[in-house]
Amino acid sequence: MDITQITYWSETVSFPVLSVLTLIPLVMMAAVIMTSSPVIALRLGFVGTAATFLLSVYLLSVFDPDLPGIQLYERYQGLGVTYTVGVDGTNILFILLTSTLALLTLIYTLTARHVSDRTHIASLLGYEAILIGAFAALNAMQFWLWCFLEMIPIVLMTLRSGSSQNRRWVVALLLQHFSSGLLMALAGFLMLGFGVMLTTDVLSFDWLVLKESNVSHDYPTLIFFLLLFGFAIRMPLFPFHAWLPVVAEHGTIASVGIFLVSLKLGIYAIVRYLIPLLPEVAEQWAWFVTLLGLIGIFYGALLAFMQINFRRLIAFAIISQTGLITVGLFDSSTHSMEGGIVLALSFGMATAGILLSLGMIYKRTHTAFIPRLGGMFDTNAAIAVLFVICALSTMGMPGTPGFDGIHLLIDGTIQGQGWLIAIAILFGNVLTVGLLLRAFQQIFIAAPKRFQGPFVNMHHASSPPSPRNEWIITIAICGLLIGAGLNTSPWLHIIDQNIHAGSNSHNNIDALNTSKPLTTQYIISKDN
Repeated sequence: MDITQITYWSETVSFPVLSVLTLIPLVMMAAVIMTSSPVIALRLGFVGTAATFLLSVYLLSVFDPDLPGIQLYERYQGLGVTYTVGVDGTNILFILLTSTLALLTLIYTLTARHVSDRTHIASLLGYEAILIGAFAALNAMQFWLWCFLEMIPIVLMTLRSGSSQNRRWVVALLLQHFSSGLLMALAGFLMLGFGVMLTTDVLSFDWLVLKESNVSHDYPTLIFFLLLFGFAIRMPLFPFHAWLPVVAEHGTIASVGIFLVSLKLGIYAIVRYLIPLLPEVAEQWAWFVTLLGLIGIFYGALLAFMQINFRRLIAFAIISQTGLITVGLFDSSTHSMEGGIVLALSFGMATAGILLSLGMIYKRTHTAFIPRLGGMFDTNAAIAVLFVICALSTMGMPGTPGFDGIHLLIDGTIQGQGWLIAIAILFGNVLTVGLLLRAFQQIFIAAPKRFQGPFVNMHHASSPPSPRNEWIITIAICGLLIGAGLNTSPWLHIIDQNIHAGSNSHNNIDALNTSKPLTTQYIISKDN
């Protein structure tokens, strides 16, 4: 019997590390809610995010990229509910990205003066736990439930820390789009699960079962588009992007780091669920998704050039980047898939750095309009350095992870789809980087084009040197981008563990003879 190889957590570590990773921020969230002291709440927040970050680093250290299949696997069943988690090359780096940006976002709250808001700190911790739980889940319904719970901290953060008077309208728009995506994804998952039940008499949403069963579904194309459109709203992919510029303009920057990881959840869902579970349909409709991605690249870049609000500008730049990643994921080449995942991680970190820098600018000037800014480099050196390094990282500058990501994607695209698509991708990426560098020049180098009121002059012309927290964020993000870019081999090795192992089956006789909860009824032979 050919099955996917599984390594249980007890074979590697002394405790269920993935469950603990999810529990730490949840426990700290409960402690923050119960305390009445803002100082204690902030300390608890830092203890929770720092501990989660260190544990995610430990998770990466015990992960063996040379061992194929799922590692640190956990499976618990009771009351008719199955809980399964595990890591491979697909999700382990996304978990590390989540814990890193959660810690940096909490540091940003010191600059943004949200330190006395216990609800905001508790929401941030809950958000982190939800995203880690979603990335680690190996059960389709478990993944869907985490995505559903994600709306709670998003709503709380927007209502508490949003910068617009129309916060309730923004929340209503966000819930409308997210609910539509959740309903479509739920319908797709249900059809997959019941399709397995009709063949095996076992109703299961376990990812291993769905992947290994090789069931011939009655409506595979319908399932594909339900999942695709459900995930596309979260990414967001053109033309399902309408909510992002609005939320970026009127929402909160205080939660932007962790929110950007949430956008990558849609990209991860395509790599984890859509392509592996429906490979033939994904190959059949790859041209359509590639077309949407190409349109998104140019649509996002061109509309970003038209913006004078830097929040909307970055939102459309994210839409352009999403199109670029999508083209790579649906290309038949292994190199394109590698490049797409690398770019998703690199863009997640770099875009978070850009938005955090713009958030600091907003707190000093109380304006998001680019013509009202200018000449801010001298008094805001840390913010300027953070912005320009992150902007260059999205370009694929040598020394950043985007460099290898772009080259892998282009190389795979040339092999799979030809030179025209590759040239279009390169041109679209140049447009996106050009608008970011143009924004840098207008905000930090050029003189303001419009009259600045007394408040802006007071904080702009005579603002104090960049505080320590800004330099901490700058050094951390730039150090991670440059450090990973100078040595991308370990990260590519980890990603390859999934891509090469995910397309092949491995014999694991020990898993069939073990008395552990996972038995042959959950791993179905491809020969049946």
